[in-house]
Amino acid sequence: MNDVQHDLNLMLVYAVEGYAGKHGIPEREAFSVFRQYGINEYFRKYYGVLHTQDFDEDVFFAEDLIDRAREESLCGAGK
Repeated sequence: MNDVQHDLNLMLVYAVEGYAGKHGIPEREAFSVFRQYGINEYFRKYYGVLHTQDFDEDVFFAEDLIDRAREESLCGAGK
């Protein structure tokens, strides 16, 4: 595993733990939410920017992506 992959993994672990703590859910459930909404792939895609931010910003980024996906899902459900 190279340094970038290692850093990406640490960033994802922190984001999952931060999301779980903020929402009062187990880390396993938070990880499932991340997988459900493809958060891991977004982190890989935008690693170049995300790794320059504070870890808390990574949690906010994940929350924003999840919230947007849920809103789109709810809006699309009524069609």
